[in-house]
Amino acid sequence: MKTSLYFLMLFLLFLNCASDDDTNVSVEPMYFPPLNSNLWETKSVESLGWNQSAVPDLLNYLENKNTKGFIILVNGKIVLENYFNGHDASSSWYWASAGKTLTSTMVGIAEKEGLLNSHAKVSDYLGNGWTAAPLSKENLITNRHLLTMTSGLNETLGNDVSPANLQFVADAGTRWAYHNVYVKLQEVVAQATGQTWSAYFNSRLRDRIGMTGTWIANDGLSVFYSNTRSMARFGLLMLNKGKWETNVIVPESYLTNAMTTSQEINKAYGYLWWLNGKDSFKLPQTQFHFQGSLIPNAPIDMICALGKNDQKIYIIPSKKMVVIRLGQVANPENPTFGLSGFDNDLWVKINAIMN
Repeated sequence: MKTSLYFLMLFLLFLNCASDDDTNVSVEPMYFPPLNSNLWETKSVESLGWNQSAVPDLLNYLENKNTKGFIILVNGKIVLENYFNGHDASSSWYWASAGKTLTSTMVGIAEKEGLLNSHAKVSDYLGNGWTAAPLSKENLITNRHLLTMTSGLNETLGNDVSPANLQFVADAGTRWAYHNVYVKLQEVVAQATGQTWSAYFNSRLRDRIGMTGTWIANDGLSVFYSNTRSMARFGLLMLNKGKWETNVIVPESYLTNAMTTSQEINKAYGYLWWLNGKDSFKLPQTQFHFQGSLIPNAPIDMICALGKNDQKIYIIPSKKMVVIRLGQVANPENPTFGLSGFDNDLWVKINAIMN
C-alpha cells in the first residue's frame, strides 16, 4: 500500500511539473479569438505567477514614451491591453516596416498555392528592366534576395523603387542592406496570383484570422494600417507556426525558414523578420557589424517585426507570448527605422513583471 501511494505521489508530481514551463503557462491548448467578434479571453497577471506590483511602472513608461496601443498575449489570451494618448481599441495606426512581415507571409501563402517560387528570378514576374542594373546583374536577383535584403541594389537612394532608382552595387546574395525594394514582392504576388495585392492579402490572410485594416500609399510605399488587436492576431498566427486553430494559413516549413537566419551576412535577419539572440547583427543605413544580441534584455529566441517610430511585434515561442506596441516614436530626439534603445528599456519593464 505504501509503495502504491509513493508511486502515485511521484506521478502527480510529474504531472504538476509537466504542466508548466518557465513562464508558468499551462500546456492548455492555444486560444484563438473568434472571427468577426470583439470577444477575446483574458488571463490575469497573478494567474501566471507574475508580479502585479510592477505593472503600473510599465504602463507609466509606455504612456510617457508616446505609446498608443499595447498588448501582451500568453497562450493567445490577453494578459495586458492598454491604450494611451488619445488612442482606443478601435483606433487605426500604421505598422510601418513591421508590416514587411505581412509581405513575407503573403509570399509564403502564394508559394503554398503553387503560384510563385521564392527562388525564382524577380524578372520572371515583373519582366526585364524592373531595375537600372545591367540585365546580367538584374537576372541574379530572386524573390528570396528581396526577402533577405540581399538584392545588391543601392539602398541610399530613398524610398523611390522606380527602375531608374534601383541601381546596382553588388551581385545579389553578396551584400546585406536594408532596402525598401522588398515592396516589389507585392507586385510579384499580384502578378503571380492575377489579383490586386490588397484583394489577395484580404482573402488569404486578413479575413481568415479576423484582422481588420487596409493598405494605404505613403511616401511611395504601401503601408498597412490597423487596430492593435489586428496586429496581435497576426502575431498569434506566427506564434502558432502559421495555423489559426486547425487551419493552415501559411506553411510551417516556410515560416521555419522565414524566422531563422536566412544568410550569413546578417545573422539577425530572416525573411523580413528580425531575430534576437544571435552573436552579431547589422542595422539599417550602415554596413557595420555589431557584436552581441539584437535586444540583450529580451528572450534569446524572440522574433521581431520592427517598424519606424517604434512599431513592434515581439514573438517569444519559449514563453508562448506575443507583445504588441503601436505609437509615435518613443524617443523623439532619436527617431529610428526600427530597432532603438526603447526595445531594450521596454524589456527591462516587461521582465520586472515576469519575475
